[in-house]
Amino acid sequence: MEKWPLGVFASINAGLGVHLDVAHELGVPTIHLHAPARAARTAQHGENFLARLNELGIAISVVFGGFEGESYADIPTVKRTIGLVPPETRAERTREMEEIADFARLLGVDTVALHLGFVPHDRADRLRAEVVEVTRRLCDHCAAQGQRLHLETGQETADTLLEFLEDVERDNLFVNFDPANMILYGCGEPIEALRKVGRYVRSVHCKDATWSDRPGETWGAEVPLGEGDVGFENFLATLKDLGYDGPLTIEREIPQDPDRQKHEIGRGIRLLNELKSKIL
Repeated sequence: MEKWPLGVFASINAGLGVHLDVAHELGVPTIHLHAPARAARTAQHGENFLARLNELGIAISVVFGGFEGESYADIPTVKRTIGLVPPETRAERTREMEEIADFARLLGVDTVALHLGFVPHDRADRLRAEVVEVTRRLCDHCAAQGQRLHLETGQETADTLLEFLEDVERDNLFVNFDPANMILYGCGEPIEALRKVGRYVRSVHCKDATWSDRPGETWGAEVPLGEGDVGFENFLATLKDLGYDGPLTIEREIPQDPDRQKHEIGRGIRLLNELKSKIL
């Protein structure tokens, strides 16, 4: 496969990502797949979906997990509802994430990913120790079937993420780097963060954003690729310096307006192609 093949965040049954037909229309060869609901995670559904992907000439590079009850309404709600950090939903969500990894294996995909949630910064925090243990469990489940686990950036600083990766102590744990999330959550300059965690980066989301006037307290704003504060020429140049050669996967989170979403992703594809030709 070529260096930096383009991709989009896609979905089997809509949801956060674009429809598969839209991915085909956009002409991308790879996708990150938002895992379907449990009822659709069957061998037969997987077989049918793989047949469709083969027809369209599209490959899945990562399967992303997500859970019922998660909400990105605001930063306090994210802290309360996202990922495997909230204790009251952790056991069930961990089982579901293992099921998602099993479904990814049916699809022949060797990488699964998720937003883990807001990991406490204090290494002495009991909640943090619990999240380390559940991440080890999930890594071990994935390792048993030859898979890697990627944690998406955003809810912690690069330094906190590095400490967490070190504490988990699993060699199949890596990072899906989303530069816009660093801005949206107010967790640090994305290029500086990328350089810090670069040795762990095995997948990326190409998404753009502008800073909040109260970083870390209120959301920044997601904007079309190239119109925010990430600086994508610098982002791609840094990826090149780090030796990253995997897919560049565009994520544009406006599923409520699919026509606008498709138009803006199309513009993002053109921008990334222009930058690839300049940088590579």
